[in-house]
Amino acid sequence: MRFHLPYYGGHLQANYKTQLCYLSRGNSAIYYLILMPTTTAKKTKQAPKSKKLATQQSLDKQIWAICDIMRRSNASSAIQYVPELTWILFLRILDERETREQQEAEAQGIAYTPSLAAPFRWCDWAAPNGSQRTALTEGALGAFFGFVNGKPNNNGELEGLLPYLKGLKNKPAATARQKVISEVMSGVKQVGIDTEKNFLDVIDKVHLISSETIDPTHIFTLSQVYEGLLLKMGEKSNDGGQYFTPREVIRAVVQVVNPQIDKTIYDPCCGTGGFLASSYQYICDHLGDNVTAEQMQALKERTFWGREKENLAYPIALANLILHGIDKPNVWHGNTLTGSEVYGGLFENAPAQFDYILTNPPFGGKEGKEAQTNFDYKTNATQTLFVQHIIRSLKNGGTCGMVLDEGLLFRTDSDAFVAAGGAVKTDLLFFTKGKPTQKIWYYDLSDIKVRKKQPMTLKMFDGFFAALATRADSELSWTVDMDARKAKADADAKPLFAEASNNDVQSQQLKQKINELKKITPKDHNSIETLENEIKALSKSTRDLTSKANEVLNAVYDLKAVNPNKKGAIDDRTPEQLLQTIADYGREIQAALALLKSSNP
Repeated sequence: MRFHLPYYGGHLQANYKTQLCYLSRGNSAIYYLILMPTTTAKKTKQAPKSKKLATQQSLDKQIWAICDIMRRSNASSAIQYVPELTWILFLRILDERETREQQEAEAQGIAYTPSLAAPFRWCDWAAPNGSQRTALTEGALGAFFGFVNGKPNNNGELEGLLPYLKGLKNKPAATARQKVISEVMSGVKQVGIDTEKNFLDVIDKVHLISSETIDPTHIFTLSQVYEGLLLKMGEKSNDGGQYFTPREVIRAVVQVVNPQIDKTIYDPCCGTGGFLASSYQYICDHLGDNVTAEQMQALKERTFWGREKENLAYPIALANLILHGIDKPNVWHGNTLTGSEVYGGLFENAPAQFDYILTNPPFGGKEGKEAQTNFDYKTNATQTLFVQHIIRSLKNGGTCGMVLDEGLLFRTDSDAFVAAGGAVKTDLLFFTKGKPTQKIWYYDLSDIKVRKKQPMTLKMFDGFFAALATRADSELSWTVDMDARKAKADADAKPLFAEASNNDVQSQQLKQKINELKKITPKDHNSIETLENEIKALSKSTRDLTSKANEVLNAVYDLKAVNPNKKGAIDDRTPEQLLQTIADYGREIQAALALLKSSNP
């Protein structure tokens, strides 16, 4: 009878002892050779046990425990630690996804090539028992950071994890995923955490976060937890609000637009990717039973397109979209308005126009002449240029939902119809491209106050969604009939134009009289001067009448949200009651003053 010895590295290690066991089973016998470590063998470091994150609180606690380490490690604010956590979390999720894909491929007998080669996979350098991590942490002090940040080789080129990841997009025949990996890492110069110990603590805690440890029946997905981090970065004190649109506003806009599968979705200033990620989740939540594998592949790879200028937001957007389940986030890095490109490798084969555009153009920005040359209406106002880009990029019949500050639509300081929680009054605008606007339906949410202890929730939009289907008029909603406004404006402007035209006729007649008077000798200078003054008065009247008529016509497009149905507060108290109230207040004031005097003799 033969049996095979299990070899490790081609030989039996000296610090292992063997024990031969015999098991009788009927007329046959099975022999087992068990390798048992001796008491002098070096103990292998045990990986921390993965705890099941069964509640929202447990997952949040895990995330914030990671952030706490970062906050004590040179990253005091969210705008510092969120980007750092982004790339670490991204590599963890990537490794888990590719491990799962490899297992599925092997089960089907299909060859699989991971995006990253050893020792640059998370399982090699970051996992607690990874071979590369073990070698580095047991080596010289600083070896781990040297590997992660990179060290110069004999040619002076950096070698290590970060240089390898950044260089993936430059490889011949680089895959779309490899390009995404490089771009997520594009803004990472080196590890921002101060010590190797703190960094190892962070990656150990991140390693415990996986689809196996998150219970989806009781808590939100990791992507939604990540949104909480982005919210932190968007707080005013962190100076990250320019990249962040409140998620409740995003979800409300997406719900109104109602994007469907087999369509394209675009955000020309996508920030951290909120509109694209929320649109993907919305479509997934509303999929029917007949969705094909081809449709799902198109949804994950060819549906979502975006552009982003800021170096900080761009890699976060890529990681955010990957985290939500979009396999190929097609995000272009550069200035949308000037066309100046930093990296466009992920935007290849982008359609010229899109079915849906959901976006929040930056408020209050200014652009130079380079951007203005690309547009018909020349202005340095960033938001106005983006509106032109949006109209140009939307298909006929396509739908747009966008966030605007009230100054773009309204020429006065009247209340905006939605307060989005920022310092600037904010409006949500929805339109379909292809034909002139006939009616505009408004809904007024300006009375809702958003505070730190009273954050915005999607429930605040319940009344709006209830009225949206019929677009009925109410105390909070009203309709502006653009055709009727235009007709009334034309009627009001017509007599003004007619009077101005009549002035022109009179002016021509007076000029003719002046010409006749000038032929007579001696010339009647007083009469000529009188007629010239009359012409000047007619010309001024013509200019004033024409200006007034144009104001009437232009007022049609002044879309200020003045709610005609809003009822003001009415004080129905009688004069006697008001006098009694004043007297009561007077007594309260006297009592308060008396108390102050007695306590401060």
